[in-house]
Amino acid sequence: MPLPYRWLTSLMARYNGKSILIDCGEGTQIAMKEKGWSPKPIDVICFTHYHADHISGLPGMLLTMGNAERTEPLLLIGPKGLTRVVNALRVIAPELPFPLEFLELTQVSQSISMGDLTIEAYKVNHNVVCYGYNILIHRKGRFLPEKAAALGLDKPYWGRLQRGETLEIEGRQYTPDMVLGAPRKGIKLSYCTDTRPTDSIAEHVKHADLFICEGMYGEPEKKAKAREYKHMTFEEAALLAKKAEVSRLWLTHFSPSLTYPEEYMGEVRKIFRQACAGKDGMTEELLFCEEECQ
Repeated sequence: MPLPYRWLTSLMARYNGKSILIDCGEGTQIAMKEKGWSPKPIDVICFTHYHADHISGLPGMLLTMGNAERTEPLLLIGPKGLTRVVNALRVIAPELPFPLEFLELTQVSQSISMGDLTIEAYKVNHNVVCYGYNILIHRKGRFLPEKAAALGLDKPYWGRLQRGETLEIEGRQYTPDMVLGAPRKGIKLSYCTDTRPTDSIAEHVKHADLFICEGMYGEPEKKAKAREYKHMTFEEAALLAKKAEVSRLWLTHFSPSLTYPEEYMGEVRKIFRQACAGKDGMTEELLFCEEECQ
């Protein structure tokens, strides 16, 4: 439930003109306004599951988008039942100047390609059907001018191939892979909430640059409660991050009884050093890795 200093669950990721929202709990649009961000350019909203603390902010968000004169389609992604759930919520947001498109997840894992960005969804272990998400930013190989020169290509063609175009010149076809090196390391953001820790999650989030994971309970004595309600403790999330060899861990989705999560972070960092307790408005820019860290 929301607290006076804590909104409900939501994550905004922005890349190269694309905006992706994962979950839309109550107060999400207010939290966005506090950051100075607009909901109008959101391309996709992904839902982990349909408990109210993850979707109750959607009707207001849709109305705000409509009031901002949005006309572009909005893609919604979530577990089976998405269309029914959203249409039920739209009883209080019936008139929108933009269409909604629905993608219902039915497989254990699914990938949705958006150009140089991919959204991966994978099932987790909650008391209702629930998915975690990865956002992957792909990075092409470095342009190799010596390869282009060896092919006899004039320099005006180089940039077009580097941008991903396929060219046909004097009856011969040239593709980008002919002048590019091997794909370089991209960026991986992983988001997982409302679940027990599983080997499958560890595999899907492996080597993430940032792993945002639920930590429902910091108190060690609440392990049994976490198992009963299919949530995670701070310790379990830290062990999962360690097993998956992620770069950093942000804990989130705290129990309302957990008013000072930082009290338990000392023990968490003994397990996984690069861990921190999430706070509203917490933001980070993830950068491509340079050659020395390949």
